Amino acid sequence: SAPTDYYYQYTECDSTGSRWRVAIPLSPGSCSDLPPPTRGTDCSFSCPAGKFLEMSTQQCTPCAAGSYSLGSGLRFDQWDTIPAGFTSLTSFLDPGLNGDDIQACNSSSWTPQGVYLESNRDECTVSLVYAVHLEKQGSVSFTYQYPDNNIFFEFYVQNEQCQEMAQADDQKWIKVTINGEWDTHTVNLKSGMNILYWRTTGILVGGKMVKPVLLKNIQIEGVAYTSECFPCRPGWFSPTPGSSSCQPCPSNSFSIKGASFCTRCPEHYYSHEGWAECKVRPPCSEKDYFQIHTACDSEGKTEVLYRWVEPKICVENITGAVELPPTGQREPCPPCNPGYYNSNDSTCLPCPPGTHSDGTYVCVECPAGTEPVLGYNYKWWNVLPPNMKTSCFNVGNSKCDDMNENIALLQKVPASLSGMTASEFGQITFVFETICSADCELYFMMDVNRKSTTVVESWEGSKGKQSYSHSMTRNASVTFTWAFQRTNHALDVRRYVSDTVKLYSISVTNVLDGVASACRACALVPQNSQHAGSSCVPCPAGFYIDRDTNRCQECPPNTHLTGRHTYGQDACVTCGPGSISNKEHSRCYSDCSFSHTENNSTLTFDLSTLSDMASLTIGPSFTSKGTKYLHLFNISLCGHEGKRAAVCKDNVTDVSSKDDHSNSAQFVNSVDSFICQSTIIPADGRGFRMAISSQSISLADTFIGATVDTVLNGVNAKPDLFPENSKAVPDINFFYRSTQATASCDQGRSSVITVRCNPEKSERGDLSVPSSCPAGTCDGCTFHFLWESVSACPRCTEDNYHQIEGACKGGVQEILYVWNEPKLCTKGVSLPPRSSSPCEAIALWLKVGVGGGAFVAVLLISLTCYFWKKNKRLEYKYSRLVMSANKECELPAADSCALAEGEEPDDDVVYAQKPSLLGKLRAIANKVKSSESVQLNSSQPDRWVLG
Repeated sequence: SAPTDYYYQYTECDSTGSRWRVAIPLSPGSCSDLPPPTRGTDCSFSCPAGKFLEMSTQQCTPCAAGSYSLGSGLRFDQWDTIPAGFTSLTSFLDPGLNGDDIQACNSSSWTPQGVYLESNRDECTVSLVYAVHLEKQGSVSFTYQYPDNNIFFEFYVQNEQCQEMAQADDQKWIKVTINGEWDTHTVNLKSGMNILYWRTTGILVGGKMVKPVLLKNIQIEGVAYTSECFPCRPGWFSPTPGSSSCQPCPSNSFSIKGASFCTRCPEHYYSHEGWAECKVRPPCSEKDYFQIHTACDSEGKTEVLYRWVEPKICVENITGAVELPPTGQREPCPPCNPGYYNSNDSTCLPCPPGTHSDGTYVCVECPAGTEPVLGYNYKWWNVLPPNMKTSCFNVGNSKCDDMNENIALLQKVPASLSGMTASEFGQITFVFETICSADCELYFMMDVNRKSTTVVESWEGSKGKQSYSHSMTRNASVTFTWAFQRTNHALDVRRYVSDTVKLYSISVTNVLDGVASACRACALVPQNSQHAGSSCVPCPAGFYIDRDTNRCQECPPNTHLTGRHTYGQDACVTCGPGSISNKEHSRCYSDCSFSHTENNSTLTFDLSTLSDMASLTIGPSFTSKGTKYLHLFNISLCGHEGKRAAVCKDNVTDVSSKDDHSNSAQFVNSVDSFICQSTIIPADGRGFRMAISSQSISLADTFIGATVDTVLNGVNAKPDLFPENSKAVPDINFFYRSTQATASCDQGRSSVITVRCNPEKSERGDLSVPSSCPAGTCDGCTFHFLWESVSACPRCTEDNYHQIEGACKGGVQEILYVWNEPKLCTKGVSLPPRSSSPCEAIALWLKVGVGGGAFVAVLLISLTCYFWKKNKRLEYKYSRLVMSANKECELPAADSCALAEGEEPDDDVVYAQKPSLLGKLRAIANKVKSSESVQLNSSQPDRWVLG
């Protein structure tokens, strides 16, 4: 067989560390005339970088020009496709019961982008896996960009039994990179099988898309040997044999795969460094140049210059192209920035300490009794201030090809304590505008003590001219950075070259090494001091400067100093209802007691059992991919003697510096407040060791006051969001505000905790949010909470119980005391003990009743006797009257009362009813009258009918 019909390969190493070289035919079945096996090189044998093991001679041979070799290593730097051996595994953080959620992540993977590999942009967990067998101890190193701490990025190694190798935290958790910089991570590997995992998980949540992790230049050392050299990728070349790496082609040149040299682009074509092809140069337009000003000359004039954007890729001398405008036009210099003065050579220099200037005149000393207001105020940009710098970076590219691609401004601002008595040590305010055609984003970041960079706020897309302020709450050295990213796609970004951000002005207050544009009154040394005079002294905490004497004066009780000015008593602002001030007069807080007077009765509340921090977890909510997350609120109703006691921590940011207890680590990783919120991804069903807590924000930095009213200082409690209070005890509303402005809340966030008496709840009670606003807020700016507890009921008083008297038994009567139902009070007075008192058998009401009944009976009998006697007397008088009348007159004619002829006498006399007393009297009168009548001419027997 000819040598081209077969190739050589080593057998597996045996227990003695030796192996055999065997020939393997290219076409199966043709095994005739193959060379016999020969003993191979030692298993630990490897070639140096730039050489490969030529199998026919088993000698290390230099690579040819246009190719390279690592010797005993592998390098992956070409990402047009995912190289052989790499796999992208998708797993879901929280698999659902039926596994449907896993389907949502099927499309998520690491994707090749030419020069680098890009992680997924969603919350799915995706692992990039590569298995490699090392013959000796080696290492893996990779270059990465990890800009977004809303992604969890870890790198770990497993052995062939899928057991994770022991790794320190700082090896496993990758550090965040800043401003588009690339960083390199190296981990040592043991001999044998190593399975490498690069795993990312998007932490969340909300409208913003996460910025992906970028990987390039993965290099593994410690493999046995390489039997071939790798060709240089297109756009790269190696000019000499025996190369261990390739170099990128310079700008305006290109190369094909495996090239040993680069070819220049044809005329009117261009390329950037490392490009594999050339593109046609476009005609120049206004977008291709920019205007700058020279420094001021001795005449106070500046020259306007125009420069091409570098590297220049456009063509001037073709149809439709614009030319660079002529330079040399001179303009008067703008004034210096406040706090600077114009020197003899027309450059702006900072005013000396103790002096001030508005930028248009020379520096003047502050008058006696005043001090300079230190800070920075930049509004003229003729030259960049000395404590600022610009830098640029490209997405996915190690070099900055286009100076206007991304710009970052850095400013060091050490804040001082002078004049600061409240929690605010200084403030930065800037005015900006963004003009964008694509997915641009402006970031405002801060870097505390040169570590722990955090994004304070960001704005996407075009934004009109607006101002933004941020308060400094720590006394630390700070670097502020403004970063503008035209697009987060690593395409040819030329079409977005006109997207710009404009920073009009930057103002920073209370800067230690700052300059002054004005003076303010200061406190003088007290008169009773031996050093009394006109020198300024800082006032102690809680003191203001008296306008008349310019001496330090303590604020009245229960007032707090506001703002950054302490001049005049009006700087001491009265605390809100239901609140008192701390000793330093820096903050108002509630002592967890409250009283309310209504209808001449006073209710006193003791809320001390609610003073410890309480937590409320809301959820779960789900992202579009189905990731479960919760909102956690930590609430400190009264704080701790004025200190904000609710703390929310992030455990995502910079995991490797967890043991760092410096101020900066706490500054970034925790928020302390009266109310703070974190987003939690639970630990159940995840590949993480713990629940992930991220995006901690403060909802309540200051306590405004507590009142039964529903509105206080413009914050509305909106009681209709909760079920109506059916109890007679009013709700107490605790009002808070966080003045830190956000992109959606220009006035900052505010919060209301409605404390409600509910005897059916425990002492700690239950927290809830409105059912119509399940995240605790309806507009994202005002948060509402209802805290129902028996502790929120007023203290008990004598009005809250009544007494019950028992029956009189054996001359003793018991008295019981019971609470009014429902019982709407707690603590306070307790029920008096059961008592007894002597009593008589017959109760007073019974005596009165019997006495009254006897009196009425006697009265009735007396009346009856009286009327009976009077009636007898009348009857006698009447009889006498009738008799005397008959003696003097004729008898009247008799009525014919006889029976008609033939009639039978009727023997029955029928009474319709019992005769009454009046009827009896009438009957007696008729009887007398009838007995005196004379009957005439009657042959019938007499018959009287009494009627």
